[in-house]
Amino acid sequence: MRIITAPDIDAVMNFRDLLETLRRAFRVGVVAPSPYTQRIARPVGFEDGSLILSSAWHDFAVMDTIERGFIGTRVESCLPTSAEHHAHAVAGVYLLQSGKTGTPLALLDGKALVNWRTAATSALASSYLSREDSSRLLMVGAGSLAPYLIAAHASVRPIMEVLVWNRSPAAAQQLVEHMQGQAFRISATSDLGGAVGGADIVCCATSTNTPLIRGEWLQEGMHLDLVGSMHAGQRECDDTVISQARLFLDSYENTPTTAGEFKEPLADGVLNLQDIASDLGHLCQGIRAGRRFYEQITLFKSTGTALADLAAAGHVFLRL
Repeated sequence: MRIITAPDIDAVMNFRDLLETLRRAFRVGVVAPSPYTQRIARPVGFEDGSLILSSAWHDFAVMDTIERGFIGTRVESCLPTSAEHHAHAVAGVYLLQSGKTGTPLALLDGKALVNWRTAATSALASSYLSREDSSRLLMVGAGSLAPYLIAAHASVRPIMEVLVWNRSPAAAQQLVEHMQGQAFRISATSDLGGAVGGADIVCCATSTNTPLIRGEWLQEGMHLDLVGSMHAGQRECDDTVISQARLFLDSYENTPTTAGEFKEPLADGVLNLQDIASDLGHLCQGIRAGRRFYEQITLFKSTGTALADLAAAGHVFLRL
């Protein structure tokens, strides 16, 4: 069995190739049962954590040859670091097995794999939903996922200018310095509302409990990519954004019940399930349309799928 580290993953990955692997995977589909979650009790002063097992495998019943199939399982812990800040430390590994024999083939670094597949999934959605001439990107959040998201969006659209906003200006500036020398200009901003209003694509990767993106800031033709705040009570945009945008998600199976951006408006009657235009699978299969006209506002919410995990793990394994 191979041990595939984060540097190993980074060495064989690029967003253009990974995006096409994901596009094919979303067209074909996989078998992906609901994730299994167990509560981890924590001491006084800390919220309880969780252990999550998320599995997927190719549909061997319809495959031409079973030798090409994989089984994959992501084992991940999510442990709140403090009760006051509601920050979560997420860590895990990904086990890839042979679909024919079940033999373990590789154990991959979970964080690196998730960073690449999450960013590539956002870029894949953007290829259907953002305007083709989108050149201005706003990155809201400056965590470990942010540089991947910026690079991914720049791989599918002609991004010329990137602004970074973060609650910690120092963290935003650190990200800016890290990404100097790219084909686009990048700088930090403290004016979130103004930055949203001037962006073609707004990408959010935060753990906020209070909506950051307000509907009053939106401009015609923009695309919103929301990939953070996946826990109960968290959301990155307000109801006004939800009511103005054409809505898309990565998976019908999980997102409406787990993402605060959809779950809370559904419970409050602000949103109906019929208002969600499509998931990523139907977009890739051509069953549903993405952006319908230039001035339309689009929103993609991603909570992560076992399909993307499996596709990305297989993508790496076959290149090493």
